Amino acid sequence: MLAGGSILLAVTLAFLVVNALTVLADWPGLRPWAPWLWEGSSALALMLLIWLPWRAADAAPPSLLHEGWRARGRFLAVHLGAACLYSLLHVVLMVAMRHGVYALLGEVYDYGPPIERFVYELRKDMLSYALFIGVFWGVRSLREARETPLRPVSFDIRDGTRLIRAPLGDILAATSAGNYVEFVLADGRRPLMRVTLSAVEGELARFGFVRTHRGWLVNAARMTGLRPEGSGDWTVQLGALEAPLSRRYSEALERLRAA
Repeated sequence: MLAGGSILLAVTLAFLVVNALTVLADWPGLRPWAPWLWEGSSALALMLLIWLPWRAADAAPPSLLHEGWRARGRFLAVHLGAACLYSLLHVVLMVAMRHGVYALLGEVYDYGPPIERFVYELRKDMLSYALFIGVFWGVRSLREARETPLRPVSFDIRDGTRLIRAPLGDILAATSAGNYVEFVLADGRRPLMRVTLSAVEGELARFGFVRTHRGWLVNAARMTGLRPEGSGDWTVQLGALEAPLSRRYSEALERLRAA
Protein backbone atom coordinates (compact mmCIF):
# COMPACT_ATOMS: atom_id res chain seq x y z
CA MET A 1 0.00 0.00 0.00
CA LEU A 2 2.89 2.41 0.71
CA ALA A 3 3.98 2.76 -2.93
CA GLY A 4 0.41 3.25 -4.14
CA GLY A 5 -0.34 5.62 -1.25
CA SER A 6 2.60 7.86 -2.17
CA ILE A 7 1.36 8.14 -5.74
CA LEU A 8 -2.17 8.94 -4.62
CA LEU A 9 -0.96 11.53 -2.08
CA ALA A 10 0.96 13.35 -4.82
CA VAL A 11 -2.04 13.27 -7.18
CA THR A 12 -4.42 14.46 -4.44
CA LEU A 13 -2.16 17.38 -3.51
CA ALA A 14 -1.88 18.36 -7.17
CA PHE A 15 -5.68 18.40 -7.53
CA LEU A 16 -5.96 20.41 -4.29
CA VAL A 17 -3.71 23.17 -5.60
CA VAL A 18 -5.29 23.27 -9.07
CA ASN A 19 -8.87 23.28 -7.75
CA ALA A 20 -8.18 25.96 -5.12
CA LEU A 21 -6.49 28.25 -7.64
CA THR A 22 -9.34 27.68 -10.12
CA VAL A 23 -11.97 28.67 -7.53
CA LEU A 24 -9.99 31.81 -6.62
CA ALA A 25 -9.75 32.76 -10.30
CA ASP A 26 -13.46 32.12 -10.96
CA TRP A 27 -14.66 33.86 -7.77
CA PRO A 28 -12.35 36.81 -7.10
CA GLY A 29 -14.61 38.14 -4.33
CA LEU A 30 -14.03 35.12 -2.09
CA ARG A 31 -11.85 35.35 0.96
CA PRO A 32 -8.48 33.86 -0.08
CA TRP A 33 -8.40 31.20 2.62
CA ALA A 34 -11.85 29.72 1.86
CA PRO A 35 -11.02 27.67 -1.28
CA TRP A 36 -7.90 26.30 0.40
CA LEU A 37 -9.99 25.19 3.39
CA TRP A 38 -12.64 23.58 1.17
CA GLU A 39 -10.16 21.71 -1.00
CA GLY A 40 -7.82 20.91 1.90
CA SER A 41 -10.61 19.39 4.02
CA SER A 42 -11.73 17.30 1.05
CA ALA A 43 -8.20 16.06 0.34
CA LEU A 44 -7.50 15.28 4.00
CA ALA A 45 -10.75 13.31 4.28
CA LEU A 46 -9.82 11.29 1.18
CA MET A 47 -6.39 10.48 2.60
CA LEU A 48 -7.93 9.38 5.91
CA LEU A 49 -10.19 7.01 3.96
CA ILE A 50 -7.56 5.59 1.63
CA TRP A 51 -7.67 2.30 3.56
CA LEU A 52 -11.24 1.62 2.37
CA PRO A 53 -10.62 1.27 -1.40
CA TRP A 54 -7.35 -0.51 -0.56
CA ARG A 55 -9.22 -3.16 1.46
CA ALA A 56 -11.92 -3.42 -1.21
CA ALA A 57 -9.28 -3.86 -3.93
CA ASP A 58 -7.83 -6.72 -1.90
CA ALA A 59 -11.23 -8.31 -1.18
CA ALA A 60 -12.44 -8.16 -4.80
CA PRO A 61 -9.50 -8.27 -7.24
CA PRO A 62 -10.09 -8.03 -11.02
CA SER A 63 -9.38 -11.76 -11.35
CA LEU A 64 -12.95 -12.36 -10.09
CA LEU A 65 -14.23 -11.09 -13.45
CA HIS A 66 -12.86 -14.25 -15.06
CA GLU A 67 -14.34 -16.75 -12.60
CA GLY A 68 -18.05 -16.94 -13.47
CA TRP A 69 -21.20 -14.94 -12.75
CA ARG A 70 -21.17 -15.44 -8.98
CA ALA A 71 -17.64 -14.08 -8.72
CA ARG A 72 -18.55 -11.17 -11.00
CA GLY A 73 -21.57 -10.42 -8.81
CA ARG A 74 -19.36 -10.39 -5.74
CA PHE A 75 -16.92 -8.05 -7.49
CA LEU A 76 -19.67 -5.56 -8.34
CA ALA A 77 -21.32 -5.78 -4.91
CA VAL A 78 -18.06 -5.21 -3.03
CA HIS A 79 -16.97 -2.22 -5.08
CA LEU A 80 -20.39 -0.58 -5.38
CA GLY A 81 -20.92 -0.84 -1.63
CA ALA A 82 -17.38 0.29 -0.83
CA ALA A 83 -17.62 3.26 -3.21
CA CYS A 84 -20.90 4.47 -1.66
CA LEU A 85 -19.54 4.10 1.88
CA TYR A 86 -16.33 5.84 0.82
CA SER A 87 -18.29 8.80 -0.56
CA LEU A 88 -20.57 9.03 2.48
CA LEU A 89 -17.66 9.03 4.93
CA HIS A 90 -15.78 11.52 2.75
CA VAL A 91 -18.67 13.98 2.88
CA VAL A 92 -19.20 13.52 6.63
CA LEU A 93 -15.52 14.08 7.48
CA MET A 94 -15.10 16.95 5.04
CA VAL A 95 -18.17 18.85 6.26
CA ALA A 96 -17.26 18.26 9.91
CA MET A 97 -13.80 19.76 9.35
CA ARG A 98 -15.25 22.80 7.60
CA HIS A 99 -17.82 23.40 10.33
CA GLY A 100 -15.06 23.14 12.93
CA VAL A 101 -12.73 25.64 11.26
CA TYR A 102 -15.55 28.09 10.52
CA ALA A 103 -16.66 27.89 14.17
CA LEU A 104 -13.12 28.68 15.34
CA LEU A 105 -13.21 31.74 13.09
CA GLY A 106 -16.56 32.79 14.53
CA GLU A 107 -18.44 32.07 11.32
CA VAL A 108 -21.06 29.59 10.10
CA TYR A 109 -20.41 27.17 7.24
CA ASP A 110 -23.30 26.53 4.84
CA TYR A 111 -22.89 23.21 3.00
CA GLY A 112 -26.08 23.66 0.97
CA PRO A 113 -28.91 21.16 0.26
CA PRO A 114 -27.56 17.87 1.73
CA ILE A 115 -28.99 15.42 -0.82
CA GLU A 116 -28.15 17.55 -3.84
CA ARG A 117 -24.62 18.16 -2.57
CA PHE A 118 -24.10 14.48 -1.73
CA VAL A 119 -25.11 13.41 -5.25
CA TYR A 120 -22.64 15.98 -6.60
CA GLU A 121 -19.84 14.65 -4.38
CA LEU A 122 -20.78 11.02 -5.12
CA ARG A 123 -20.09 11.50 -8.83
CA LYS A 124 -16.63 12.87 -8.08
CA ASP A 125 -15.92 10.27 -5.41
CA MET A 126 -16.73 7.43 -7.82
CA LEU A 127 -13.93 8.70 -10.03
CA SER A 128 -11.44 9.06 -7.17
CA TYR A 129 -12.41 5.59 -5.87
CA ALA A 130 -11.77 4.11 -9.32
CA LEU A 131 -8.43 5.94 -9.47
CA PHE A 132 -7.42 4.64 -6.04
CA ILE A 133 -8.16 0.98 -6.71
CA GLY A 134 -6.64 1.29 -10.19
CA VAL A 135 -3.37 2.48 -8.66
CA PHE A 136 -3.47 -0.26 -6.00
CA TRP A 137 -4.05 -2.96 -8.63
CA GLY A 138 -1.38 -1.51 -10.89
CA VAL A 139 1.25 -1.43 -8.13
CA ARG A 140 0.31 -4.95 -7.01
CA SER A 141 0.46 -6.25 -10.58
CA LEU A 142 3.95 -4.82 -11.06
CA ARG A 143 5.10 -6.30 -7.74
CA GLU A 144 3.67 -9.73 -8.59
CA ALA A 145 5.25 -9.61 -12.04
CA ARG A 146 8.67 -9.18 -10.41
CA GLU A 147 8.04 -11.93 -7.84
CA THR A 148 6.21 -14.54 -9.95
CA PRO A 149 8.50 -17.16 -11.49
CA LEU A 150 8.21 -17.93 -15.18
CA ARG A 151 5.59 -20.52 -16.10
CA PRO A 152 7.28 -23.90 -16.40
CA VAL A 153 6.97 -25.53 -19.80
CA SER A 154 6.86 -29.05 -18.38
CA PHE A 155 5.92 -31.15 -15.37
CA ASP A 156 8.10 -33.97 -14.07
CA ILE A 157 6.23 -37.26 -13.71
CA ARG A 158 8.18 -39.86 -11.72
CA ASP A 159 6.88 -43.20 -12.96
CA GLY A 160 8.77 -45.67 -10.80
CA THR A 161 12.44 -45.22 -11.64
CA ARG A 162 11.65 -43.31 -14.83
CA LEU A 163 11.38 -39.56 -15.12
CA ILE A 164 8.97 -38.27 -17.75
CA ARG A 165 9.23 -34.55 -18.42
CA ALA A 166 5.80 -33.87 -19.91
CA PRO A 167 4.95 -30.48 -21.47
CA LEU A 168 2.05 -28.92 -19.57
CA GLY A 169 0.03 -28.63 -22.76
CA ASP A 170 0.37 -32.37 -23.35
CA ILE A 171 -1.22 -33.31 -20.02
CA LEU A 172 -4.94 -33.71 -20.71
CA ALA A 173 -5.92 -34.80 -17.22
CA ALA A 174 -4.79 -36.51 -14.04
CA THR A 175 -6.91 -39.08 -12.24
CA SER A 176 -6.64 -40.78 -8.88
CA ALA A 177 -5.65 -44.46 -8.99
CA GLY A 178 -5.38 -45.72 -5.42
CA ASN A 179 -2.08 -44.53 -3.97
CA TYR A 180 -1.06 -43.22 -7.39
CA VAL A 181 -2.07 -40.54 -9.86
CA GLU A 182 -2.44 -41.53 -13.51
CA PHE A 183 -1.55 -38.79 -16.00
CA VAL A 184 -3.37 -38.92 -19.34
CA LEU A 185 -1.03 -37.53 -22.00
CA ALA A 186 -1.96 -36.31 -25.47
CA ASP A 187 0.14 -39.05 -27.11
CA GLY A 188 -1.86 -41.77 -25.36
CA ARG A 189 0.61 -42.60 -22.60
CA ARG A 190 -0.71 -42.99 -19.05
CA PRO A 191 2.24 -42.88 -16.65
CA LEU A 192 1.66 -43.42 -12.93
CA MET A 193 3.19 -41.40 -10.11
CA ARG A 194 3.03 -42.28 -6.41
CA VAL A 195 1.46 -39.08 -5.11
CA THR A 196 -1.96 -37.78 -4.07
CA LEU A 197 -4.20 -35.97 -6.52
CA SER A 198 -4.46 -33.06 -4.06
CA ALA A 199 -0.67 -32.63 -4.16
CA VAL A 200 -0.71 -32.58 -7.97
CA GLU A 201 -3.57 -30.08 -7.89
CA GLY A 202 -1.53 -27.86 -5.58
CA GLU A 203 1.24 -27.70 -8.19
CA LEU A 204 -0.85 -27.43 -11.35
CA ALA A 205 -3.94 -25.40 -10.33
CA ARG A 206 -2.18 -22.07 -10.96
CA PHE A 207 -1.45 -23.21 -14.53
CA GLY A 208 -5.07 -23.77 -15.53
CA PHE A 209 -5.73 -27.27 -14.20
CA VAL A 210 -9.19 -27.61 -12.61
CA ARG A 211 -10.48 -30.18 -10.11
CA THR A 212 -13.78 -31.43 -11.55
CA HIS A 213 -14.30 -34.51 -9.40
CA ARG A 214 -12.75 -35.99 -6.29
CA GLY A 215 -10.79 -38.27 -8.60
CA TRP A 216 -10.17 -35.99 -11.61
CA LEU A 217 -8.05 -32.95 -12.48
CA VAL A 218 -8.35 -31.59 -16.03
CA ASN A 219 -6.36 -29.16 -18.16
CA ALA A 220 -8.83 -26.37 -18.98
CA ALA A 221 -6.73 -25.30 -21.96
CA ARG A 222 -7.33 -28.70 -23.61
CA MET A 223 -11.11 -28.73 -23.10
CA THR A 224 -13.07 -29.16 -26.35
CA GLY A 225 -16.59 -29.27 -24.93
CA LEU A 226 -18.99 -29.62 -22.00
CA ARG A 227 -21.94 -32.02 -22.04
CA PRO A 228 -24.73 -32.05 -19.42
CA GLU A 229 -25.53 -35.46 -17.96
CA GLY A 230 -28.59 -34.57 -15.88
CA SER A 231 -28.98 -34.02 -12.13
CA GLY A 232 -26.39 -31.25 -12.34
CA ASP A 233 -23.48 -33.46 -13.45
CA TRP A 234 -21.47 -32.76 -16.60
CA THR A 235 -18.89 -34.41 -18.82
CA VAL A 236 -15.73 -32.53 -19.78
CA GLN A 237 -14.59 -33.39 -23.29
CA LEU A 238 -10.85 -33.31 -23.89
CA GLY A 239 -10.70 -34.51 -27.45
CA ALA A 240 -11.31 -38.27 -27.33
CA LEU A 241 -10.98 -38.29 -23.53
CA GLU A 242 -14.00 -37.63 -21.34
CA ALA A 243 -13.78 -36.66 -17.66
CA PRO A 244 -16.62 -36.36 -15.13
CA LEU A 245 -17.61 -33.01 -13.65
CA SER A 246 -19.54 -33.50 -10.43
CA ARG A 247 -22.32 -31.10 -9.45
CA ARG A 248 -20.46 -30.67 -6.17
CA TYR A 249 -17.76 -28.79 -8.11
CA SER A 250 -19.90 -25.86 -9.31
CA GLU A 251 -16.92 -23.51 -9.12
CA ALA A 252 -15.08 -25.74 -11.60
CA LEU A 253 -18.00 -25.53 -14.04
CA GLU A 254 -17.92 -21.73 -13.91
CA ARG A 255 -14.16 -21.67 -14.48
CA LEU A 256 -14.37 -24.06 -17.44
CA ARG A 257 -17.19 -22.06 -19.01
CA ALA A 258 -15.10 -18.90 -18.68
CA ALA A 259 -11.95 -20.56 -20.04
